[in-house]
Order: sequence, then C-alpha cells, then structure tokens
Amino acid sequence: MAGSQDFEDDPANATVLIGLNGDLVPRAEAKVSIFDAGFVVGDGVWEGLRLHKGALLFLDEHVERLFAGAAAIRLDIGLSREALVAEIWRTLRANGFEDGVHIRVMVTRGPKTGANQDPRNALGHPTVVILAERKTPSPALAARGLSLATASIRCTPAEMFDMRLNSHSRLNLITALLQAIELGADEALMLDPKGFISSCNATNFFFVKDGVVHTSRGDYCFNGVTRAKTIALCGAHGVPIELGDFPLEAAHAADEAFVTGTFGGLTPVREIDGHALPHALPGLVTAHLRAAYETLKDSEALGQ
Repeated sequence: MAGSQDFEDDPANATVLIGLNGDLVPRAEAKVSIFDAGFVVGDGVWEGLRLHKGALLFLDEHVERLFAGAAAIRLDIGLSREALVAEIWRTLRANGFEDGVHIRVMVTRGPKTGANQDPRNALGHPTVVILAERKTPSPALAARGLSLATASIRCTPAEMFDMRLNSHSRLNLITALLQAIELGADEALMLDPKGFISSCNATNFFFVKDGVVHTSRGDYCFNGVTRAKTIALCGAHGVPIELGDFPLEAAHAADEAFVTGTFGGLTPVREIDGHALPHALPGLVTAHLRAAYETLKDSEALGQ
C-alpha cells in the first residue's frame, strides 16, 4: 500500500547537494537548529515543483503561491522572487539535473531564542532549504489506483486553519491519513465543515459520473496548481465539469475518480470507502485528462 506520493527512488539521491541558506551542502550534512521555528512549532511554508525536460513547470504559479503563503504568516523569505528562482536553478545545475526531478522549497521563520511559539522571538534569519531529488511517480499507481477512506477530520475554513496555505503544520492532515491507513486505505478523503466532499489529505479530489467531472468549489481544499490546470483542461477539451457541494454518496456512486497534485499529476482512484469504482483504470475521462496534462507539461517545457 502506498499513497499518491509513492515514487521510484534513485540511489543517487543519497548524495545530492541541498541548497541551505545560500550554501550547497551534501545531504548528510544538511541540518538545522533544534531551535528553528519549523522544527519547534511548524512555523513555515513550502512549495513543490517539478523539473520536466529542462523546465520548471508552471513556475510563476508555484512561486506566487509560496510568496503569498509567506506573506499570510508575515514571514519575510529574505529573497526576491528572482533571487529564489536563481537559487533553485543553482541547486539543480550543481546536481546535474535536467528531468524527472521533484523540488521542495522550504522556508521557516528560522532560529529562535528558545523553544516557544511566539514569532517575536525569532532571530530574524529565515531558514531556506531547496531539496531537489530524482523522483518519478510509481508507474504501478496508474494501473492499480488509490484506495480512499473518508476521515472524521474535516477540512477547515480560512478563519480556522487555511487549507490553501502550504504550511509546515500538517498534523490535521497526518491524523486524517492515519485514520485512512488504519482502515486499510492509501489516502484519506476529507469533507468540509458542512459534510460535502472537499479534498484528500495531500491531493485534490475529482470524480466522474456520466461523463461529467465533479470537484469541490475550492473554499476548503488545497490551492492546487494541478487542480487549476485540470479544471482549465476540462474547459479546453470540452469535458463537462461542475464545481459544487457534493455529498459523499455521490463519490461512492461515481464511475471513476482521480486525485491531482504537483508530484503525481492525475492519479486514478480504484475505490472509496470500500465502494469499487466500476470503470477499468484509468477510466476513459481520467485517461483523456491525464494525456492532456502530459501534453500541457511538454508544451510548458518547450515554452509554448
């Protein structure tokens, strides 16, 4: 069993150079202080990107999301957008990477005077980490699909805990995933405060019924770049799509379903709460959108 983040590992990842506060550091030596705000209280934001055929896919959207998240928690990254992108490219080139790479940019409020919550006790030097590794989604996932189980943990509105922030604080999502694992599933399906379908613990969720794609309105789910691209692809390819409030029973009765994320793209789902979805994996609509997304990635890499 494995979730949508399951990957084909490369032994060379053990010796990658990691960007750490402007330095390139061997993986075994990449360390932060135990007083770092990210370690102490999960005070920070992160962003995931993919290097595909020499291009950082949808770079502007990802960088904007990172800086918007940092601004929301009053965190000064200490770098301009251009400088951060330059650091990402420096890390990639130092490792000789050109394709099939997942990048995680992590920014915390940095070291503090002590292990406490108050952001005013930060020393004013954010920690910036750029971790690039050769990782490709497990090919078996497309044929096997994911098993989802609905968790009791709900997605939350922005005034409680904004799901649209890529925050280092993920305990609610981890708790939801643990519930799903205990039920024998790969990932958790999560509902919004009103009991409607929202997202999964690490990805956004779509289901298909009678040729129509359905997904949540987006108020309580991740601000997914791949989610937005998928919605746009439906429009561009004449695939009917509805954004709305959908009960869990609608997903149980779906013909097919899939989840979206930067790492895995579009990953098929085989069952939800023990309800096996009837179409062979990937379903016709899922396969069509997966192919369209791959074409979009190639076009982006070619600068078209």
